[in-house]
Amino acid sequence: MEKYIGTGASRIDGRAKVTGAAKYAAEFNTPGLAHGFVVTSSIAKGHIVTIDASAALRMAGVLDVLSHENRPSMALNDDAYGDDAAPKGSPFRPLYDDRVVFSGQPVALVLAEEAEIARYAASLVRVEYEQEPHATDLSGPHEDVVLVPTDQPPESIFGPQHPRGDALAAFAAAAVRHAGEYSTPIEHHNPMELFATTVVWEGARKLTVHDKTQGVQNVQRYVCSVFELASEDVRVTSAYMGGGFGIGLRPQYQVVLAVLGALALERSVRVVLTRQQMYGLGYRPAMIQKIELGATREGTLDAIAHDAVTVTSQYEDFYRQETGWSGLLYKSPNALYQHRLARLDLPTSCDMRCPSAATALFALESAMDELAVTLELDPLELRRRCYSDRDQHGNRPYSSKNLHACYEQGAEAFGWAKRSPAPRSMREGKELVGWGMGTGIWEALQVPISVRIVLSANGHAEVSSAASDIGTGTYTIMAQVAADMLGLPIESISVRLGDSTLPQSPLEGGSWLAASVSNGIVTTAQAIREEVLRLASAMPDSPLAGLGTDEVELADGRLVSKRDGSRGVSISDAMRHGGVERIDQLKTTKFDDDYSKAHNAHAAVFAEVKVDEELGVIRVTRVVSAVAGGRILNAKTAHSQIMGAVVWGIGMALHEQTVLDHRFGRVMNADLAEYALPVNADVHDVKVIFVEEQDATINGLGVKGLGEIGIVGVAAAIANAVYHATGTRVRDLPITLDKLIRTDQQIAQSSTSQ
Repeated sequence: MEKYIGTGASRIDGRAKVTGAAKYAAEFNTPGLAHGFVVTSSIAKGHIVTIDASAALRMAGVLDVLSHENRPSMALNDDAYGDDAAPKGSPFRPLYDDRVVFSGQPVALVLAEEAEIARYAASLVRVEYEQEPHATDLSGPHEDVVLVPTDQPPESIFGPQHPRGDALAAFAAAAVRHAGEYSTPIEHHNPMELFATTVVWEGARKLTVHDKTQGVQNVQRYVCSVFELASEDVRVTSAYMGGGFGIGLRPQYQVVLAVLGALALERSVRVVLTRQQMYGLGYRPAMIQKIELGATREGTLDAIAHDAVTVTSQYEDFYRQETGWSGLLYKSPNALYQHRLARLDLPTSCDMRCPSAATALFALESAMDELAVTLELDPLELRRRCYSDRDQHGNRPYSSKNLHACYEQGAEAFGWAKRSPAPRSMREGKELVGWGMGTGIWEALQVPISVRIVLSANGHAEVSSAASDIGTGTYTIMAQVAADMLGLPIESISVRLGDSTLPQSPLEGGSWLAASVSNGIVTTAQAIREEVLRLASAMPDSPLAGLGTDEVELADGRLVSKRDGSRGVSISDAMRHGGVERIDQLKTTKFDDDYSKAHNAHAAVFAEVKVDEELGVIRVTRVVSAVAGGRILNAKTAHSQIMGAVVWGIGMALHEQTVLDHRFGRVMNADLAEYALPVNADVHDVKVIFVEEQDATINGLGVKGLGEIGIVGVAAAIANAVYHATGTRVRDLPITLDKLIRTDQQIAQSSTSQ
């Protein structure tokens, strides 16, 4: 029988997407649908004095204008606005009161018969504010920026982050020292699909909510809580999503506004945000990091000190464990970590692909490269000498770690041995050539999940869970695993997901869903196999009589003995004899919380850049990414995941930056024309290598997840390559022309290595 796990099976949802049959949140039409358009604040802090909607209300086709003054009732307490991804603090409440806490905050919703009417009418709404002083600049005056020390963040992925030894004393006494400050700007997610919600009014305050989200059950609970609706009266769906990258983990404000509109009008309502309005949602927070490394002259670490300041809002304390990654990769007897939050008058920051690790590893891996330069040691060799087989935080072994093989295979494929170590020593015509590398690491998590499988006597199986497919290929891997576990061709598997009425699923994020849902399918498929065996064993003269569940398997539409394939019974015969048309099993899979081992995916990234010596134009001409990510479920979609992540890393290194005018606290490049992203011309040769890695302890299938590991280390590898090409070290992203074209004196002043 053909096996599907590990193959490059094409997406089973591909036809629906290319033919338009796949419906996204803003594409559900229903009779009597009204349209909403959001009016947003023009100030960053203060309160609303008056809202004059009279001109908008006089327009033909305008149905109502909602604000904090006339909206339907909403819950009063903070707890009602919490969600599965909410940080500590007081969650933002759209249209709740007259307070303005960030520029671009929704202050009114215009409802009309047509989307165009609603949008024009919104321009007629006049809002008068009483403005208060605001702070939006992380590098602004000290008295404007409130710094708050952090506790352990909710996920505690590293366990306790306690200092080891005396890092400051060890650093001061180290034979070789490096200290550097590294900064990364605010970045916005910019998924292709705009955030949108279509609420279908089913009558009597019953709602079907088609929302763009990475967690339908999270949104369903949130809507019920905010509007005090019965759980059975709200259904949320999100069968397809045009990119999320973390911003869809939390319910966004358009779902609240769409439900408000539906409750006010008692009819169906759609709200679609504009590209500009999406810059009023979450973002990757800006960070300023200080790394101090003390080393021996032989290239081993005596001390690591990592200090980070991260942006959040005034009302919620969002952060991840940025400094903790320094304790996972490299051995050091002395370590010190400090993390603080800068509360600014901005929306709450949020998870963005590989939160904390993408930014933290830029700083750490850049610092390691600078240390290698000071030691006159090959950057790859330095990492080999500092390699750790144990998680330094908890002194735990890894369940599996094949990073050495990533280094070896990646370096060989890249041709790293031919690298000339001196900066500016490699060139091609008028371009300087630079080679740099970086290490990647990401957590390998898995969370409880429920999966239902319904097997019909005709040999068809339906697999369902409330999981989301945010474009990564969840539909396909679910079908592949189910086909192998049930012994059916993949064409006989149908998958349902993205519906809050389906079995329980976690949010789609953190690279945990593939591992969770695939092993969840294994659990439920085992229950299916047990039931088929029970039916088959009851048949007269059954060839499977007396065999246990572990002694049989499903293959080619039959239940057969593992030892003797000739002993078997067809599924259809077993079910027909048992008088059943379908076998329905729903099981919940929970994973062993084995904290005695660290669970991580690893990668080694090698990058080549070519820099025009006169103009400073940078081209990333080659990238090799070698990944040890456990068992690969789908070779094709896995390859696409890593390639896409590399492109994200190119954007992080050279392009992406949200620009604010701090006089107004407003984003100035809130569109795809001004927010720079890598395009086809920026992406050249990308080679992906999956290093074989078997992990028998993390879960039954040995899956780790790949959504995020591919971006970690890419920005650092590119920045290190730029230094190798030009001799100029850029520590603040993105690397732009003005940062490269500097005098020798400036270059010398920027270095603090000793």
